[in-house]
Formats: sequence, C-alpha cells, structure tokens
Amino acid sequence: MTINLIFRIAAVGILVSVLGTVLKHSGRDEQAFLVSLAGLILVFLWIVPYIEQLFETIEKLFTIG
Repeated sequence: MTINLIFRIAAVGILVSVLGTVLKHSGRDEQAFLVSLAGLILVFLWIVPYIEQLFETIEKLFTIG
C-alpha cells in the first residue's frame, strides 16, 4: 500500500465533505447523500484489491501443506 492511496482517500473525503455541506445548505439533501454515497463507493473500490491481498496472505499463512 502506497502513501499515494492514503492521499487520494483524504482528497476524496475533503471533496465529499465540502460538496455535501454546500448541497445541504442549498437545500439539496438528496444530492448531498448521493455525493457521500459515491465517495464511499469510490474509496471502497480502491480498497478492495488490498483487502483481497490481505485475505490471500492470511490464507497462505495458515495453510498446512
């Protein structure tokens, strides 16, 4: 895992929070929710390969063969 991924996640978090705040103050709560959901899905898609790699490493660690 690189530091670049952490910075990308932080940037998405900042962007989502700013956009969500602006949309909520303008009375568009539904769009603010969708922006938050899109940010969560985007970050989750970035994290999934690392979670898969973690499970494969744990499986190799405990495999008796």
